[in-house]
Order: sequence, then structure tokens, then C-alpha cells
Amino acid sequence: MDKVMNRPVYTKVKDDNQLFNELRQKVNARMKTLDERRDMNVVIKTFLLPALYFGAYFVAIFNGDNPSLYIGSFVFMGIILVLIYLNIIHEAAHNNIFKTKKYNRWALRIFDLIGANSYIWERRHILSHHSYPNVDGWDTDVEQSGPILIYPHAQAKGVQKYQHRFFFMVYPLYLFNWMFVRDFRDFFDPNRIIQKTQAKIPASRKVEMLAFKAFYFFYQLVIPIAFLGISWKLALGAWFLQIISASCLALFVLLPLHATDHNEFPEPDDTGKLPHTWLRHQFAVTNDLTNHNAFIHQVLGNFNYHVAHHLFPNISYEYYHEVTEEIKEFAKENDINYKQYPLFTALGMHYDLLKSNATSIREVMDESM
Repeated sequence: MDKVMNRPVYTKVKDDNQLFNELRQKVNARMKTLDERRDMNVVIKTFLLPALYFGAYFVAIFNGDNPSLYIGSFVFMGIILVLIYLNIIHEAAHNNIFKTKKYNRWALRIFDLIGANSYIWERRHILSHHSYPNVDGWDTDVEQSGPILIYPHAQAKGVQKYQHRFFFMVYPLYLFNWMFVRDFRDFFDPNRIIQKTQAKIPASRKVEMLAFKAFYFFYQLVIPIAFLGISWKLALGAWFLQIISASCLALFVLLPLHATDHNEFPEPDDTGKLPHTWLRHQFAVTNDLTNHNAFIHQVLGNFNYHVAHHLFPNISYEYYHEVTEEIKEFAKENDINYKQYPLFTALGMHYDLLKSNATSIREVMDESM
């Protein structure tokens, strides 16, 4: 495959451009009525959540003689890891925490300290996922690989016909793959979409990635085992449970927003044109969750309001409840399909997607035999 790939192109419809401008004006007018002091909530969490993460780490390593406390602290770190992503990393990538871009870059660096890589993730998220959500081969946040078939029109592979039966064994490994496979492949594999469609990755970034990964393993495993005399079985087991707990919580929050059987996975035609305009594409591939409460707002970063995020990614999640009210009214007035489901209904829809894809794979295989 050639190094340079032609990007998909959204359908151009002048009326939709005007519609979005109207929506943007309504949202901007609504924003002027809201208290800007809400922004401080995210700033506070930018300092509080990393303190909780590393505070739990120190509680663990200085209580290595208490296995229950050690394991519990690392599991707690896994939960806080996801909250750091939802509340800090994601917002910093969109420059929504501080007014100065430099400070948002500093906040984004927290990701490097907790096992991921901020540089490559930001490129995936901003330049791939937000540009082409749910487009196979272009959305690296909804990536098609391994034993799970997400895209209904993707090429079937062996065990995928049983995916609805074993997915619960694969999903807890999500962050292992992200931190220790995908990051490395995106940096060094020339066949990855990141390598083919974006600017060349500087060598300094590769060295930096390797250094941070080494530092992560050093403080997570080497310090407890080599310097504090903690059993390698306890240290490794607790770290393993940290990543599993983080994987399960992350997917519990993220899967229902794009990967359901009620969302579309648009395919470009032979000329690279997508079937929808940019505006209608966001509604077609994204849904919201109905829950609106203090826990989701303060702890999970209002991720239930995901349509608002894709339409207005540079508005802080602190304002998404009111922005979503404007979006729902706009969609109703213009006969656009806005989707919103309870959390467990949406999770069930994700399972239905996996089962539907698996069933279609079996039918194709049976017909070919």
C-alpha cells in the first residue's frame, strides 16, 4: 500500500452548513448565559486526580506487608487512571482546561506518566477519531483488529464468529493492548494508518516514548520488587489487576457511545466520498446516554453527552448538559435522528452488534462451504 492514502471526503450540502451555523449560534448564545466559574471544577480535578493516583501508589508500596491494602490501592489506581483520562487527558487534548495551550500540553503529559503515550494518542484522537468517527481504517479509536469484529462490513476472521460468547474475556485486556502493543505499532510500524496519513514521527518522540514506558515499569514494578522487597507475585498481580479494572471501566463508559447496532459505520464510495455531510455523520455514528446526575458530571466527565462533544469538541464538558438541550431541540426541528439511550440499553446494543456481526460471518462461511 502506498505511503500516502487519499482521505475520505464528506458530502457537501450548503443547507447543512447553514444548519450547523444556526446551531452554533444558538449554542454560543446559550453559553453566554452560563457561569464560567464551572471551568474551575476541571482545573481542580487536574491536580486532584493525579494526586489520588500517586497517593494510592505510595500507600501501596509502603504497606507491602499488607497484601489486601496493596492490591486494593492498585485497583483504586486503575479506576483513577480512567478518571484521569475522562476528566483531564481528553479535555487537555481539546485545550478545554486552561486558556493557555501550553498549560494544556503540560496536563496532557500526565498520560505519559501512567502508562500511555500522550503524543500518539492525541494524533489518533484528534486527527483520526474526530475527523472520521466510525469510518473503517480511519477511526483509530474504533479500530478493527484482533478477534473482535466491530465494523459490520469488515472482512470476517475465524474466531470472530464466536465473539459474542468470549468478548468478556478479551475486553479486560483492552489497556494492555493499548499501552503495550498499539503505542509501539503506531510509532514503528510503517503500515499503520497513523504512519500513512500523518506527518512523519520525529525520532525524538520515539525515544521519549520508550523512556516514559521504561519509567512507568520502573516505578510500577521495579521499585516495589527490587528496592522495597515486595513479593514479585504480589507486585505483578496487583499491577495486572490495576490494568484489568481500568480496562473494564474504560470500555463500560466508552463502548456505548459509538459501537452499537443503532449507529452507522459509513463507508466511502469508490471516489472516497462518504454518504453524509459532516453534520449528519456525527449524528449517525454517535449516541448519548440518558443519565444526568452528579456522579456522571463530576466523576465521569459528562461522557454521556457525546454528540455535543463531537459537534463542539472545544467546549468544556462542564457545559454539555445545556449544549445538549440545544442540540436536541435543533435535531427535532430539522428532522435529524438524535439518539439517546439508558446506559445498560446501549451496552446491550453493543452486544447485539457483536452478535449480529458474528451471525453474518457464520452465514457467509456456511454458504462458502
